Parts: sequence; C-alpha cells; structure tokens
Amino acid sequence: MVDTVRTLPTKSKMNGSLTLSYQPRIPTALYTCDSSAPEAPATKMSRQQILTLIAMASINFSSMICYSILGPFFPNEAKKKGVSQAMIGLIFGIYALCTLVGSLILGKYIVQIGAKFMIVAGLFVSSGCTVLFGFLDQVSDGTVFIVLCLITRCINAIGFSAAVTSSFAVSGKVFPDNIATVLGFMEIFTGLGLILGPPLGGWLYQSFGYEIPFVFTGCLLFATVPLNLWILPSFDAVPSSQNSFLRLCTRIKILLICFVVFTLSSGLGFLDATLSIFAIEKLNLSAGSVGLLMIGLSLPYGAASPVFGVISDKYPSVRKWMMVVGGMATAVSFCFLGPLPVFHIRSQLWLTVLMLIVVGFSLCMSCIPTFAEMIACAHENGFEEGMSTLGLVSGLFSAVWSAGMFFGPTIGGYITQTLNFEWSAGVQGALAFLAVRKINFRIKA
Repeated sequence: MVDTVRTLPTKSKMNGSLTLSYQPRIPTALYTCDSSAPEAPATKMSRQQILTLIAMASINFSSMICYSILGPFFPNEAKKKGVSQAMIGLIFGIYALCTLVGSLILGKYIVQIGAKFMIVAGLFVSSGCTVLFGFLDQVSDGTVFIVLCLITRCINAIGFSAAVTSSFAVSGKVFPDNIATVLGFMEIFTGLGLILGPPLGGWLYQSFGYEIPFVFTGCLLFATVPLNLWILPSFDAVPSSQNSFLRLCTRIKILLICFVVFTLSSGLGFLDATLSIFAIEKLNLSAGSVGLLMIGLSLPYGAASPVFGVISDKYPSVRKWMMVVGGMATAVSFCFLGPLPVFHIRSQLWLTVLMLIVVGFSLCMSCIPTFAEMIACAHENGFEEGMSTLGLVSGLFSAVWSAGMFFGPTIGGYITQTLNFEWSAGVQGALAFLAVRKINFRIKA
C-alpha cells in the first residue's frame, strides 16, 4: 500500500476554490541506501548446510553401528579364548586411548590436513579395520588373539578419531549459531546407530557366527566414503599460530566441562565392556536379548537429543544447570543399576532396564550443551572464530571423551573382576556426582 503526504492548500483554476492535493510518498528505503539496516535472518538452510547435515548423519550412524556391535557377544567370545575380564576391558579401552591421542594431534593440524580429507580417509581406515576384526576368531587363543585385537582396535581408533574430530569442527563451521541444535539432531543418528548396533550384532552373531557382524557393518561404513567424498564441501582455512591446546586448557571453565565429558563417556565405556556379562550371568539373558537390553540406554538418548539441543541454543544460560541436573540423575541411576550392595536390593531385569533409560536420558541432558559451551568459552577468552579454533575444541572434546571411554572399560573391568559389577557401577556414579559438585560450585561462584 502506497503512503501519501498532505500538501499545502492550492487554488483550483476552474472555480477558484481551495483544494487539498495528495502526492504519493516514496519509502525512504527506495531512494536511499542505508547500509546499517539489519537484514532479516535466513529461515532456510543453504545447499552447503543440507549436504553437511547428510554427511554428518551418515558418519554418526554408520560409525556408531560399527562401534556398538561388540557389546552383546565379543566379551563372551573373548572369554572362550582365555581372555580375562580385565584384558577384555583393555581391548575396549585401547580404542578410546588411541582415539584420545589421535584427536589431539589431528585436531591441532586439521587446517593443514584438510577437514574433508580427514573425514574420508578416517572412514576408509575405520571400515577396513572393522572388516579385519571379524576374522580374528581364526587365530589361536591367548596372547596372539589379544595382540591382534589390540593392534586392529588401535588402527581403527585412529581412523575414527580423524572422522569424528573433523565432523565436529565442520559442524561448528557450517552452523556457528546453532551448533547445539545441530549436534542434538546428529545425536539422533548416533542414538539410532547405538540402538540398531547391539541387537543387529547379536542377531547376526547368533545366526551366522562371529565374522558376519563385522563384515556387514564394515561394508556399511565403507559405503559412506564415496558418499562423503561426493556431497561434502571443501573448507578453506588459514592456520593460526596463537591457538594451542595448552592455552585452551588453562581456562578453569574448560577444564570443568572436560571433567563432565570424561565422567559421561566413562559411564558409557563401562557399560559397553561389562553390562553384557552381568546380564548373561545375573539376569540369564542371551546375546540377542542383551542387544535389546542396550536399547534402553540408546533410545532415550537419541530421542531427547534434539530437544536438549534446541533448549541449549535458545537458552544458553541454562546449559550449566542442564549439566548439573543430568549429572545428578546419572549418579543416582548408576548406583541403582546393580544396585549397590549397601541398598540390599536384589538385581532384577525391570530395575536394570529402568536405570538404563534414566542413564540414557540424563547423559543426553549433560552431554549436549558441553561442546557449545566449550566453543563459547574459547571465544570469550580471545580465541579467534574459525576452523583453527574449532579444530582445537573438537580435538579436545574428542580426546577427553576418549579418555573416559578408556578409563571406564579398563578400571571398571578391573573393579568388576576384583569385586563385582554392582560396586563398579557405584564407582561410576560417584564420578558423576563429583562432576556435579564441581560444576555446581562454579555456578555459585
């Protein structure tokens, strides 16, 4: 609708009467150039963002399937080959230890190597090692089996760390203002991979033997190599000499968030290495049923991730409280997972399922805001906005997560072997409670 302005009265030539004439008023924006006027934010994702989402979803889904298939049957299969519970925990944990080292190195040099190349090469290496792991049952029992398992898992972990570290950095680069929302959306596919992996692995193992679960999932992961090579855009960036892990780790807030991430991944790694044997021996479940049992952990995690992601981005001030509430719920649920002998409650299937659901939900609440909070903290302390900083943060995040995934299976496996599953789960609950205390103290301070 065109605006009009009222002009001064004019005398009509026809009858000499006064009339009011109206002239159209042209909007100022049509004939002036105001460079300071704010632009309306784009509501649709660009082609690059859509392709990045597809690529990240494929990485999360296929990688988590490959990772999670071991839980239902490998610990029992390893015991048949004379491997102790502590050494089984080390086989699980060495993967995380190598991911830790790989994440720190690759996160530091992500700009020099190239984010896209790291993703594609990492997926290729990881898929090959997954297939190779499926043929280790053909080797002799004892030391040879253990050594080959450790070597294969180490190489697999390097490839995994390259893909995951780069994928976090790419997500932060393409979605700088909605990183928690995007990560929450990506965790849906992480949850799907964790949900489908254990029952699929248990079913393939029971139906076709040891080799087929690894061959199938390894080929699935390999299929993502040409997919990401085709659809993932390239990212140009300039290395920064000022950013370093040492400078990043001198921030108290960063260290506290890292401790939270450590306790979360430690709990997940502990369950990967010990839950199946506990369920088979104490709850009398089969390998296939153990796979279904693990859905109780993965399903609420994947379902709640996008919700907590949106909340984290929309209300950044509640991120700390999400970590506190989620950590407290995690601590309580781990104490009742066994449950702890001090409660004098007998282990029951319904209680285990209920606690796994609470663990999945609470881990999600604590985990989703951590990466976005680490990026915000880095920017607040003078780190430049770019791929170099994102590589450092994603590398540190992946490294700390991997440290927990190493600590959980190894120390948890040792405590389980020395005492029992119930006390070992209680230790994980105590770690989560300690993290809550530290974060809560920081909030009050």
